[in-house]
Amino acid sequence: MGNSLNSKMAPRALLGVEEGEQRTEIPPLQSRTRASDFGLISDFGIRVSAFRLVFLFVSSLLLSPICQADDLADKGRAIFKQHQHAVVTVQLVLKSKFSVAGRGGESNESRQDVTGTVVDPSGLTVLSLSATDPAQMFQTMMAGGGDDESKFKMETELGDVKILLDDGTELPAEVVLRDRDLDLAFIRPKAKVATPLTALDLTHSAKAEILDQVIALNRLGNAAGRAYAASVERISAIVQRPRLFYVADVSMNTTTLGAPAFTLDGNPLGIFVMRAMKSRSGGGGGMFNFQPDNFTAIILPSNDILKAAKQAPAASEEKK
Repeated sequence: MGNSLNSKMAPRALLGVEEGEQRTEIPPLQSRTRASDFGLISDFGIRVSAFRLVFLFVSSLLLSPICQADDLADKGRAIFKQHQHAVVTVQLVLKSKFSVAGRGGESNESRQDVTGTVVDPSGLTVLSLSATDPAQMFQTMMAGGGDDESKFKMETELGDVKILLDDGTELPAEVVLRDRDLDLAFIRPKAKVATPLTALDLTHSAKAEILDQVIALNRLGNAAGRAYAASVERISAIVQRPRLFYVADVSMNTTTLGAPAFTLDGNPLGIFVMRAMKSRSGGGGGMFNFQPDNFTAIILPSNDILKAAKQAPAASEEKK
């Protein structure tokens, strides 16, 4: 009987469990599952971090031009706010005469607005000469063009000149200096101004490099209420000879000539004028077939304008 009892108890003894006790076991699968879960979380975290890095990199590439554009706009608005009142509308009355050999001629009178930049508080204002005397530019381009030069003639006489301020004031003015080489005309109010005008200080001149951006200020025409305007232009060429000037990638019109251009630090780069050369067509070009290289709009540096302005007679000298 003792052997029988021992044989029945052996399996429990081998298992290390006394009779009457309950064995509690922890499934090994549970521990393995937790280790696996930890691995999945770790891999997921690495993937999320990598995604965030890629997202931040792409976002920086996309937002960088926007930030640069905002910075450019801020600088442009600051220049506009500081210098806009130095840009004025000049109203001209032009009397033009056209004649063709063997056909007689005709004349007409027109009124047009051009842009000027005040360079002295007394009201001394610089314009593009081409805007005040289009006949001169025409004759320059036609010179050397063969028979067409002698067949067609154009003359322009400048009548009334008025400086129009933004408060509605009209200041009768007159031309006091012309510089055909630089395409500059200077006008001054006929009477002493009661209040000094806002003027652009040309002594703080700037220089530009190729592909630099510049801010151009302008006065729009009558159709746009003669509103102040600003635009961003880019320097496409720099010409060193026969004198320094800049070529901007801009389409010109009568309200752009005479407008000032500024570098982004707010200093004046120069004034927009027209550069015209003699025709090389050798005849046959005619008035409606100018070669594109005969004329171009340029930015004349501030230093050249300042030197020319010093040659303008003082207000007291004009009345003597």
